[in-house]
Amino acid sequence: MFVMANYAVAADAPKEETGKSIAFDKGKGNCLACHAMPTVPDAESAGTIGPPLIAMSARYPDKAKLRAQIWDATVANPQTVMIPFGKHKVLTEQEIDKVTDFVYGL
Repeated sequence: MFVMANYAVAADAPKEETGKSIAFDKGKGNCLACHAMPTVPDAESAGTIGPPLIAMSARYPDKAKLRAQIWDATVANPQTVMIPFGKHKVLTEQEIDKVTDFVYGL
């Protein structure tokens, strides 16, 4: 009985969010609403509004610039349709860091 009780607690423990899970979450990053991720097999129903997220470390050799783009894309392009995820507090600083790490690896 004791073992089962511990198992139930462990099974109910929340999973730590990853950059990928945040990026795929329709209530958070929702990157797939606008971007394709051709190298990610489970990135289904990708949008075509934004550029495909591929070869990101080559496109953004300075990872801080990619993070800044995710935080507030209007700084680089005032006419962008990309949501300023940090400026509008859609994502926390930690979530932006995780999404940046995930996207940078694509």
